[in-house]
Amino acid sequence: MTQTVSQAVATRDNSPAGLIKQYSDSFAQVLPSHVKPATWVRLAQGALKKGKRGDDGRFELEIAAANNPGVFLAALLDAARQGLEPGTEQYYLTPRAVGERLEILGITGYQGHIELMYRAGAVSSVVAEVVRENDEYEYAPGQLDHRHPARWVGPQEIPWHKKAGGNFGSEKQRGKLIGVYAYARMLNGAVSRVVELGQDDIDRIKKSSQGSSSKYSPWVNHEAAMWLKSSVRQLQKWVPTSAEFRREQLRAAAEAQRIATAPDAPAGAATVQTDYVDGEVVDDASAEPAGPDTAAGFAEDDWPEAAQPGGAR
Repeated sequence: MTQTVSQAVATRDNSPAGLIKQYSDSFAQVLPSHVKPATWVRLAQGALKKGKRGDDGRFELEIAAANNPGVFLAALLDAARQGLEPGTEQYYLTPRAVGERLEILGITGYQGHIELMYRAGAVSSVVAEVVRENDEYEYAPGQLDHRHPARWVGPQEIPWHKKAGGNFGSEKQRGKLIGVYAYARMLNGAVSRVVELGQDDIDRIKKSSQGSSSKYSPWVNHEAAMWLKSSVRQLQKWVPTSAEFRREQLRAAAEAQRIATAPDAPAGAATVQTDYVDGEVVDDASAEPAGPDTAAGFAEDDWPEAAQPGGAR
């Protein structure tokens, strides 16, 4: 007996996990080449099984995803496009109250922003740390550190930070959050600008984030992680994007080759080894652009309007 279209639709698994499987080919098309689609799909399905359960036994994320499948799939597509793991600190999947029901909201986490910086290829390490009221913290760029002369030779290039209670001190020992800092060490050994944010800066960023006071907001449930994210997003302005870095590599390689093959080049110059980046240099769509600065000097868009099916993110 021939199955009708309506019967096929009725028997299709339209649960959130089923939708992930149905659209796995679409996710695979936008995932970066270093990410295995099958692994990514399993992570996305597993992310739905986290958090609180509703009265019917389903997890809140499953309920939120089922309430608006289009928004749920758009969030997953955004995570796939950036090559980030959904349901982790790389890319949060969190419920958001819209009217009287929950929907899924996808948010790039601080580890996701760090991953994108590493992937750009210009940095060798990224450091981001919160500072609590009982910690010891010092940073005086351009000045000698007389307090720790053995630690620094010349100007202090990175902060000195000693956590209360040692590296494994508890939050109770260290006290409440009072600041956050981030910096990157480049491949050539140079240190990027050190980003420092205090309570006033964080308050301004949080105020600009729609829904930041909601019980589902990561500002409420993952406060320290959101402080870290705020610092890392500001740091991204001071490190090269993937497209910029590759362009500079190509320019430098081309210039070295031009000099090496010039008629008046010294003997042996033509044998200089230069590194080239294979492939066409294009703008990196996976790098999330920083939002425009607010009057306070910072901007954060952690709670954007939900993307509609088929619409632009």
